[in-house]
Amino acid sequence: MYRYDKLLAGASWVDEYGDPDNPEEWSFISKYFPYQNVFSDRSYPEIYFYTSTKDDRVHPGPARKMAKKMLDQGHKVIYYENVEGGHSAAANLKQSAQ
Repeated sequence: MYRYDKLLAGASWVDEYGDPDNPEEWSFISKYFPYQNVFSDRSYPEIYFYTSTKDDRVHPGPARKMAKKMLDQGHKVIYYENVEGGHSAAANLKQSAQ
């Protein structure tokens, strides 16, 4: 999530999460951002990532990147990206139920 503030609504979250471009703040927030804290020598349960290509608030990039990193490290991952959905990863109630 180093670049979260550059994608979609991310800039509006800097006051809450911290500014990754500020070295002092990054040294703190990098301790709790998941991407910076997944390691190949640790054991994790199978992780389910779901996102939406058309989410207008949260870019699907971080979920894609995290899933790839975990797969590359040999962890089990289930990844689903709805190409039609919005912020809740679904365009309507029918898609939510699926």
